Amino acid sequence: MATATNFLDFLRGLFSKPKEAPSGRKLNLDLLKEFEGLRLEAYQDIGGVWTIGYGHTKTAKADMSITKAGADALLMGDIKWVTEAIERFVSVPLNDNQYSALVSLIYNIGEGAFRKSTLLRHLNNGDYRLASAEFPRWNKVKGVTVRGLTNRRLKEQELFRK
Repeated sequence: MATATNFLDFLRGLFSKPKEAPSGRKLNLDLLKEFEGLRLEAYQDIGGVWTIGYGHTKTAKADMSITKAGADALLMGDIKWVTEAIERFVSVPLNDNQYSALVSLIYNIGEGAFRKSTLLRHLNNGDYRLASAEFPRWNKVKGVTVRGLTNRRLKEQELFRK
């Protein structure tokens, strides 16, 4: 039964409008999609995690393939936990650009890392400038600086500051 439910959720995702967060915000997913890239065949990311679509990892496995519509549906399912994390942990007002920048960041670093971050602490203290300054710190995989993550964080920071 769970498989049938998951399949129905997947089909619903194919026909949903992917540009609005549950809070009614307008999401800009262009940055996230640019840096995650679209891969229709499963691959192991730089950290060795099986990944497919736009950085989807939860159900990705070796030899898996999907369509672009499937990748879009997986992304919208993944964005749901990200937006829920923002609603749960951020206690200050955000404009749509700040919200979209946080979606891209949290999608990449995970809810647990965000929840414990200095970025979130500064943000909830109302210091948007100090929160913004934290983005570039999230540019490492297993302690090694990754140029692609550095570029991503700088673009997220730029979006956050708008």
